[in-house]
Amino acid sequence: MADVARRAGVSSMTVSRSFKTPDLVSAAVRERVAEAARQLGYVPNLVAGNLASSRSRMVGAVVPTLANSNFLGTLKGLSDRLRQEGYQLLLTETGYDRREEAAAVAALLGRRPDGIVLTGAEHDPAVARTLRGAQVAVVETWDLRGPFIDMAVGFSHRAAALALGRLVVSRGYRRIGYVDFPHPQLRRFRARRSGMRKALDEAGLDPSLVAAVGDEGYAGGRSGLEALLARAPDLDAVVCATDVQAIGVLFECARRGWPVPERLGVAGFGDFEIAAEVPPGLTTVRTNGRGIGIAAAELILGRQEGGRTGTPIVDLGFEIVLRGSLRDG
Repeated sequence: MADVARRAGVSSMTVSRSFKTPDLVSAAVRERVAEAARQLGYVPNLVAGNLASSRSRMVGAVVPTLANSNFLGTLKGLSDRLRQEGYQLLLTETGYDRREEAAAVAALLGRRPDGIVLTGAEHDPAVARTLRGAQVAVVETWDLRGPFIDMAVGFSHRAAALALGRLVVSRGYRRIGYVDFPHPQLRRFRARRSGMRKALDEAGLDPSLVAAVGDEGYAGGRSGLEALLARAPDLDAVVCATDVQAIGVLFECARRGWPVPERLGVAGFGDFEIAAEVPPGLTTVRTNGRGIGIAAAELILGRQEGGRTGTPIVDLGFEIVLRGSLRDG
């Protein structure tokens, strides 16, 4: 540290502050210190300082998969906002496995993070108890139904699916099937299924055409469509739990030579980047993944930087995006 201080022309205390509490040091001085450290190959040992100050300037994030572009948007928003304040993001993936989530939370807590961001609001009871006792800021994302461990950012999955289902019905479709997610027990996917069922019930339509699939990728859309057609050959629309499955349905329609939306209407959930690009354009629910990450970061920063949280439950809402995969009403 003394060598870095000499090369940067500052005191050793200033070097220490540049790494441990960068907000107390000017940007110009931080850059001089960082450049001196790079030239000397110096990497600060922050562990002892973190133990003394109870601040690590690290935030852990737990996501079920990295294959979902909305989760990637959340991580980007979270990381970008944290980095602006000198925080770093630690990432773990669980594969939708609660045991893996428990292990990930334990590993993150061992590194004394200033906050932990979780996906969803359903966790092993032991995980919730551990986090409540750890005195660390916790934000649960992508859901608005509690009870929550601490704070939350998300939207109503049921309201979004209800709005989408009503739109499909309004376009004149009457034999509407639903392709479920491979992990249908997750509450946010139960909520989507419930919202779709309510939309069909309201219209006096059969809500029982639900296909369980084992693949959350494009293949899940194809197998889901095949399962629905086996039960209802007169199927005229398919709504999917995610955009990826819905794109799989579009691919299968193209393989069969079926025109969309004339032979089959298709809708998804998520507004992934591909939804606007694949012909004829996928009607879907747009969710603000990046905004969820930014809002989660703001909640943690507010807690860490001044004890503030503002509104601990943040509803970012949703938007229905109408594209060519549904016919005009």
